[in-house]
Amino acid sequence: MGEYRILRRISVSLLAFLLYICVVYEPRVQAWSKEGHAMTCKIAQDLLEVDAKNAVQMLLPDYVSGDLSALCVWPDQVRHWYRYRWTSPLHFIDTPDEACSFKYQRDCHDPHGVKDMCVAGAIQNFTNQLSHYRHGTSDRRHNMTEALLFLAHFMGDIHQPMHVGFTSDEGGNTIDLRWFRHKSNLHHVWDREIILTAAADYYGKDINLLQDDIEGNFTDGIWSADLASWRECTHLHSCVNKYAAESIDIACKWGYKDVESGDTLSDDYFNSRLPIVMKRIAQGGVRLAMILNRVFGNSQDDSLVAAT
Repeated sequence: MGEYRILRRISVSLLAFLLYICVVYEPRVQAWSKEGHAMTCKIAQDLLEVDAKNAVQMLLPDYVSGDLSALCVWPDQVRHWYRYRWTSPLHFIDTPDEACSFKYQRDCHDPHGVKDMCVAGAIQNFTNQLSHYRHGTSDRRHNMTEALLFLAHFMGDIHQPMHVGFTSDEGGNTIDLRWFRHKSNLHHVWDREIILTAAADYYGKDINLLQDDIEGNFTDGIWSADLASWRECTHLHSCVNKYAAESIDIACKWGYKDVESGDTLSDDYFNSRLPIVMKRIAQGGVRLAMILNRVFGNSQDDSLVAAT
């Protein structure tokens, strides 16, 4: 897979300033909501082994006190900045309408046809960048920090089913509807509405309690038997293809199913889709941890990003 153009060098202090601006002045986000991305990153960080935990803490700016989740939404916040505009197509995959399948060569490109410019390609690119962390470079802290934040974010995006959606409706963005009593669209329902409704209805609006339930489901609950299979990954290219294929399959069977523009979605849709959203957040976190443990570990295991 082709490498993306390396960003122009800026100092660590300027990068930290840009990250700080994003935290203080947070615009409306896209992709998993800030809550969904934060839960994915918290789950991952809880599963990091010592070497990976130390590497992540070294790469994060001091003001977040080692908390990866504090910056997991950063790629959404900068995607429309001139400097980062090139990253906008990396957040999603457009697939042929009604095909309900993902094929890398067919689907992983930007609107201009540039290959590898999709979320599946981005995960591979930034994982490959992070795999050089142990080798050391003169500007390692700057480049590796961005690579870490992009990887963490995009692992959330690829597990959000509507980020691998149909081309004509932009992953449900143009399917306008009502979520209970307010206006929304199908993409936003999966990004945030289901999460916020669950938090309000079952957790007293405490996202941390929702995350605790998600983690409990795979540590000793209904998904515990699946945990080992979630972590399986011989080579990243085949793994990201699998993650994307899972998402478009869910989008077809649960996202788009029985939904048309102008519909009102409420209890039936919410109750049947909530377990899926929770599971995808869990899978994203577990798999992000797997990748970080592999690339930052001392085992010198480079097979994850070896050339196909």
